[in-house]
Amino acid sequence: MANTLPTDRGLQARMALTVVLLAALYAGFVGVLVLVDAGILVSIVVMGALLGGQFLLSDRLALRAMGARTVDTDEYPHLHAVVSRLSQQADLPKPAVAVAQTKTPNAFAAGRSQSAATVCVTTGLLETLDDDELEAVVAHELAHVKNRDVMIMTVASFFSAIAMFVLRWGWLFGGGDDENPSVLVAMVASFVVWILSFLLMRALSRYREFAADRGAVAITGRPSALASALQRIDNRMDAVPTRDARENAEMNAFFIQPLKGGTIGRLFSTHPSTESRVERLQDLERSL
Repeated sequence: MANTLPTDRGLQARMALTVVLLAALYAGFVGVLVLVDAGILVSIVVMGALLGGQFLLSDRLALRAMGARTVDTDEYPHLHAVVSRLSQQADLPKPAVAVAQTKTPNAFAAGRSQSAATVCVTTGLLETLDDDELEAVVAHELAHVKNRDVMIMTVASFFSAIAMFVLRWGWLFGGGDDENPSVLVAMVASFVVWILSFLLMRALSRYREFAADRGAVAITGRPSALASALQRIDNRMDAVPTRDARENAEMNAFFIQPLKGGTIGRLFSTHPSTESRVERLQDLERSL
């Protein structure tokens, strides 16, 4: 049996640093809005309350976005058995289990805490992977739950959403008004803040995938199974219909493997390349 999943101090440090940098960035952003009297601070407070509700309901919203539903043991006994056993090995409460009816082979974890989490897999994933590969993917998602990745990425997304809201507000209600320069200043500040937060979140997101891969290996003890699963999923992504890719693109940050999106998509991807992930898993295999 593999050892209990250890705490990833490197990931924790990067998460803390990202949140601190984002908080400082947005404190300065709000300061700019106050100085230019942009007149939208009340709207930001309202939006913050709405996003707070979104955080509390994040698991339900994620499942709805994927058209997934929670399933009981009678429907998917093998999947429940895998999640239950690996949760014990990771020293986690067993999360809810959900399945999305789609040919796209993928999986993600949702929920605001370790005790309120859901692991979701697609029917395409269940049809694509063998038992060892499925266990490796489930272990990867449990590592995300253990590391509280979903909570951190949701909070980080809140900051980014605020900046995009201000940018759109300025464009709709004052973008063309030359006599109101404060709106232009707010729009420029919003754009800069959104770009910086975007880059910070992408850097953190790519590192957390490496950390979850290591966590999966710590749980299962089989790096080759996860490497094989990633390669199978990656190969099947080429067959994903364009419509499905477009509908599920907003979930990319939470998938085990993002939907492919061309050169620009790879440049700003939420995930490292499959090749680099497999290479690191092969290094772990040799060390074991």
